[in-house]
Amino acid sequence: MPKILFVATVVKIHIAVFHLPYIRMMKELGWETAVAAKNDYDAGEECVIPYCDHYYDVPFARSPFSSDNMKALKQLEEIIDREQFDIIHCNTPVGGVIGRMAARKARKNGAKVYYTAHGFHFFTGAPLKNWLLYYPVEKHFAKDTDVLITINKEDYDRAKAFNRCDVKLIPGIGIDTEKFAGITVDAARKKQELGLAPDDLVLLSVGEMTVRKNHEAVIRALAELKDEPLFARMHYLVCGNGALKEYLEKLAEELGVSGHVHLLGFRYDVQEILQAADLFVFMSRQEGLPVAVMEAMAAGRPVIASDIRGNHDLIRNGENGWLIRKDRDSLSARILQVLSSPEEAAAAGEKAQQGMKEYDIANVMQIMKEIYGLVPENDR
Repeated sequence: MPKILFVATVVKIHIAVFHLPYIRMMKELGWETAVAAKNDYDAGEECVIPYCDHYYDVPFARSPFSSDNMKALKQLEEIIDREQFDIIHCNTPVGGVIGRMAARKARKNGAKVYYTAHGFHFFTGAPLKNWLLYYPVEKHFAKDTDVLITINKEDYDRAKAFNRCDVKLIPGIGIDTEKFAGITVDAARKKQELGLAPDDLVLLSVGEMTVRKNHEAVIRALAELKDEPLFARMHYLVCGNGALKEYLEKLAEELGVSGHVHLLGFRYDVQEILQAADLFVFMSRQEGLPVAVMEAMAAGRPVIASDIRGNHDLIRNGENGWLIRKDRDSLSARILQVLSSPEEAAAAGEKAQQGMKEYDIANVMQIMKEIYGLVPENDR
């Protein structure tokens, strides 16, 4: 029975979020599946990985400078040498580097090594320190890779420029478009369930409350609209936890919009809330290919997003959504324009939904089968 190993820094916020469909796919194809990653579940939570035959709790540290990573390298080398995997698929910056280092001997003996870059840390506009640290590392370890998989055009072009391995561009990790397009929700009732009036205008963001996700920009834009007639009906909802919750609550209070900002925390009903949303707003500072935006587009929601890598792979400005360029476009003005033009917003949402078929999980899994060499390429 052929064997595949998935390597990533952590289980809960990476393997469980991104890789379960592919572990299942390989299991159903008759492969023995294994995962090597740190157990990052909270105390009392059980670390269960569906479709995984063998789990190895490897002490990766997210900081590349931690001594724990040397322990992780030694442990992973022992696992790979002992188990003789046919495919080793590495993910995340730390897991990607240590995984490829540990797999060098196996690769010389015929194992295939894959690495998925979910978003290089050296992106256009990234801090200089990111370029100084991550760029030379990623370029160096490309030589220890059979196939380097990217999920956006900017990363694909940079990886191709390494000129050290085969590089593929895939349409993200895949989303279940039917899950978001096929659901029927009474929007008015859902708004009431959330404590809103049926005719309120809902702006929605999904993502952790962190500096990177930049929910602050939306709150400040909302404050700029306080004198507009539509403001009384505007409500900004955020689905996600994070360290900035208290800061964002205080900011909304200081700006006089606290009654219009609702930090909902982690939600299991995001797909239902999407159906009640009039506008999805995503002003993240850094992305690979954002799942939150893809899910909003699959739900047929009009989207306003920051003009960054990943977002501009998905959105054609003014057609299936709107991109906000720093120092050129006003987020508050765009929000007002979209909410004031429901027909235009609906048309953008419809085009967005149609364009998400390419990103469906079934399509991406077929592409991965081709990349793994399990079916002929382009046999679709």
